[in-house]
Amino acid sequence: MRIASSFQRAMASSIAGCKLHMRGKGSLATCLQKIESYLHRRVGTGVVFAQARALQNDETDKATLRKSLFAVQVERQEQAKRSVLFNLKSRINEKTFLKHLLQHGNVNKYFFYESYGIYAVVEFADRKSVASLLEEAAVPDMSTKPIMPFKSRLLLLKNLSAANVSMRLSNQQLQPQTSVHIKELVQRLSGLENIDQQMTSLTEAYELTEASIRLRFLTCSLVQDVAAAFFPECTIQPFGSTVNGFGKLGCDLDMILDLDNISGREKNMLKPGLFLEYNMKSATSERTVTQQILSVITECVDQFMPGCIGVQKILNARCPLLRFSHQPSGFQCDLTVSNRVAIKSTELLYLYSGLDPRVRLLVFTVRCWARTHGITSSIPGAWITNFALTLMVLFFLQRRKPAIIPTLDHLKDLAGPSDHSVIDGNDCTFVTDFSKIQLQSNTETIEHLLRDFFDFYSSFAFCKMSVNIRKGAEQNKHDSSPLYIQNPFETKLNVSKNVNVAQMDRFVALCQESSQMIQQNGFNTPKGGRHGGQEPQPWGVAALLLPSKVVGVTSRKKRRREVTNERIKSLLESLKPKEDEPQSTTNSDASPSPSDTIK
Repeated sequence: MRIASSFQRAMASSIAGCKLHMRGKGSLATCLQKIESYLHRRVGTGVVFAQARALQNDETDKATLRKSLFAVQVERQEQAKRSVLFNLKSRINEKTFLKHLLQHGNVNKYFFYESYGIYAVVEFADRKSVASLLEEAAVPDMSTKPIMPFKSRLLLLKNLSAANVSMRLSNQQLQPQTSVHIKELVQRLSGLENIDQQMTSLTEAYELTEASIRLRFLTCSLVQDVAAAFFPECTIQPFGSTVNGFGKLGCDLDMILDLDNISGREKNMLKPGLFLEYNMKSATSERTVTQQILSVITECVDQFMPGCIGVQKILNARCPLLRFSHQPSGFQCDLTVSNRVAIKSTELLYLYSGLDPRVRLLVFTVRCWARTHGITSSIPGAWITNFALTLMVLFFLQRRKPAIIPTLDHLKDLAGPSDHSVIDGNDCTFVTDFSKIQLQSNTETIEHLLRDFFDFYSSFAFCKMSVNIRKGAEQNKHDSSPLYIQNPFETKLNVSKNVNVAQMDRFVALCQESSQMIQQNGFNTPKGGRHGGQEPQPWGVAALLLPSKVVGVTSRKKRRREVTNERIKSLLESLKPKEDEPQSTTNSDASPSPSDTIK
């Protein structure tokens, strides 16, 4: 019965099931078990929301799904250490490739993707297999050009050309590393039957795939191989969108160099007798230590790590970081050092993303809507960030009656001794055990929540109130920032301080426009595509993603500019001498007037 139910869920989630193109040895039973466990991990983003809610009552599914972020990180890091990244020729014979790998040991998973060439990620069952493979690898011929003597787990595979054309890799076998284009997404959503299906399909189209997550952890592991030359006990792990449950295909890879085990924060228990202490150099401040560490790692990554380009150290930022592009994976990478508050923020969002399936559906839909209309951007500026927008969604869900997710203060009250965390004087304590959190009974549909989200922020008093997920209630702002969203842990900080008045007005106006669209008759009714072979017309969420449907803000902005230009022209005209007034010779011989220059 369990296998049968898994197949039913697999059929219902065909889009998700087709995402993975991972192969390995094993019987049919093993294959079924992998499908089942994969579906368990994805509860909360199935095609039918009611099915996901029903599965929440299954204690086995809960145990599988609701691992702590720490447990997930450890499991993923171990997978990465058993993995190797191959740079392949585009016409590789898959059967020959696998046969060659099996000479070194059993293969758990492997998949192919494209990024400046064809690559393959291979996870072996044992680290010894990786060592065996690396022993076979040869050093490039140094007679042609000098090389940097650094050996990594990024290998170039040669002399395995295809003997059988039908076995060559096709585009269908390559795992996507970027999300679908917005036009393709709109077309896909327009052919669905209801809003719930649209929001689920949008989430599945944009969320990180299993392949992308594995590649991200492997990239961190490759960077760790470089850093370990100086810090043997260090770990490099992803944080932020890669692991918090809200990551989008193609998003940046945020990494942290964790030095807690060697920085002196976790000292060994004192024992009687002689006391041993490492002899280390000192610095003027912890910030200086961070800058010096990043300077060293920057040079190593730039000079020795294959595939890294555009390496730059940004040491004067509030949080110093190393930035580079990793061509083999296609990721834009940011590396920081021991940013423990960022890790706790990641852990908090991971917790919220797993509490209720509607959380992820609403966040993904709102963030897609925001990016389509220019509310958020990948370029730094006055835009609302994805992190700030996610906090706004969480705050909205806390304000429901009854609340869908608890406040951060409530999560703190549920915390046990092992959850206690104070970082740089900031209380970052909250419960991490899913089983200790009892949610209130809220049965609102995701369609209803999407409509009310736009209504909620269309009339929110941004001029005087702040968004605060710690309290789950509006509070007076501490300054005059157009948008004030309190940092969950560093409570004196506003995570949206960069947002200016124009962008804030734009967000509110677009919320109003979207709210009006949702309230129109026929908004949630499919249009065309069912009879006569006609293409389905955008409706529901698809209609919200069409820029032409939200024109109010742009036109108002243009009108403001036109009015301003008219005022300037009027002022300049008033400064011109009248026709009946004599003009001085000085003016006639001078450079063009300001009005001439502007024209």
